[in-house]
This record gives sequence, structure tokens and C-alpha cells, in this order.
Amino acid sequence: MINYNPKSWIKLIFHLTKSDTLSILWKELIFIFIFSLGVAFIEITYFPDAKVLDKLFSVYQILGFVISLLLVFRTNTAYDRWWEGRRKWGELVNDSRNLAVKITALDLPHEENVFFARHIGNYAICIKEHLRKGTDFEILDLTEEEFTFLQKVDHIPSGIVELLYQRMNELKKKGLLSEEDILRLDRNLNGFLDVVGACERIKNTPIPYSYSMFFKKFIFVYVITLPLAFVISFGFFSAIIATFIFYVFVSIEVLAEEIEDPFGTDDNDLPTDEMAQRIQGIVKTILAR
Repeated sequence: MINYNPKSWIKLIFHLTKSDTLSILWKELIFIFIFSLGVAFIEITYFPDAKVLDKLFSVYQILGFVISLLLVFRTNTAYDRWWEGRRKWGELVNDSRNLAVKITALDLPHEENVFFARHIGNYAICIKEHLRKGTDFEILDLTEEEFTFLQKVDHIPSGIVELLYQRMNELKKKGLLSEEDILRLDRNLNGFLDVVGACERIKNTPIPYSYSMFFKKFIFVYVITLPLAFVISFGFFSAIIATFIFYVFVSIEVLAEEIEDPFGTDDNDLPTDEMAQRIQGIVKTILAR
């Protein structure tokens, strides 16, 4: 995720990144410009007196309004998914901190505190990788026994929570934890599983295919036929107008596609790397000091 100053207008206008839509769509923009120029040339050269084209301008005004409504819905839907992902990761930060504070208040042996600090941090790192391309065990802080156990588990985040529950049950048998203590800790551990479940739902449930395809086709047909309505008023400049409108409409669609899955490594995705490291730092400061 890019950190920036929203008040620095000039810098933002001229700043280009790999996620900037101009660098993504430049080939399509060139195609639309050349195609629109060709349509304008044909219309001006061979159909200069086609009066029916005069009435198209009002039609395209209505279609432009319809597309605007679709863009609002598309953008809001994508941002809702991005914001829900951010809210869930905020809940993970809070649950991790609260769990660490509750454990340290139990006055457990130091090695037990180190165990919980290690696996709360592991859980944050594991979720981050789980929502991308899968968990790499090498980046987790595991013992050989824990490594062997997690290799047999299909869902690694749930496996780490299971390790935490197993240790809590062992401490209960030793008399170091009471039933009431377990219930207090259980609330935050359930929060761990709720977070990963919500994030998986966001990642694995994209915008319906039919809707996405219709929207792309609608924009494409609208833009490539736009010169028919604009040539009479703007001549060859209609190619520039059509290209600019295409850039605006498709850019919104491209940005919506990027933020609707906010757990990757794109510029506009959530800073899950930083948040996972923050969780690790918090729990180590509280428990392993």
C-alpha cells in the first residue's frame, strides 16, 4: 500500500506508479484513438450529410448517465470489500493485543509466554500468506514437532489455533489455567478464526462473472461508437474525446478490480505485511519481555 499526502495535489497529478491506469491501459488507449479517428474519417468523408447522426448525441447522454450509475455501484461494491478487509485486519490486531494482555496477566511461566507470543505472531504471518499464494513454513517460527503437525493440516491458520488450544488444555491439566481463564482467552481465539473466515469470503467471492462481462462490453461498445455522435460537433477531435472517456471509464473498472481483492501485493492493497509485523512486535513486547 502506498503512503501519500492527499493534500499534495501537484505531486499526485504527475506521480506515476505501476498501478497507475495510464501505464496499464496505454495500448488500449492507442487502439481506441486510432479506431475513433478512422470512424471520424469515414463519417466526415463518406457520410457528411447523415442527419440521423444528429440525434445520437441525446441518446449518448442518456447512456452516459446509465454508465455513471453503474460506475457508482461498481466502485462502492469494490471499496466495501476493501474496507471490510481492513476492518477485519484491525480486529485481528485488537484480538492479538487483547489475548497477549490477558495471558501476561495470568502470571504463567516465561517459557509459556514465549510460546504464546511466538504463535500469535505466527498466526498473523500465516493469514497474510494464506490469503496470497499459501503459507511458507520457512517464514514461521516453529519447532520441529510443530512443523510436522502443521504439515498434516489442510488449513494452516486453523492448525496454529489448534496448537494454542492444545497448550491451553495442557496448562489447565497442570492447574496453571482455570476454566474461567480458558473462557476469557477463548473469545479472542474465536476472533482469530472469524477474521480468516471473513477474509477468505472476500477473496473467494468475486463480482459475479455475468455482471463483470456486461459492464466491460457496455463500456467498450459505448466508447467505440461514441464518434458517431460527436463527429458532427467536434470533427476529428471526437477521437480525443472518445479516448479520454474510455480512459476514465475503464480506469474506474481497473481500480475496482484491484481493490476488490485487497490481500495481495498491489499498490492499492492492504498493508498486511506491515500489520503482521506490527502484531509480532506487539505480542513480543507484551509477553516475551
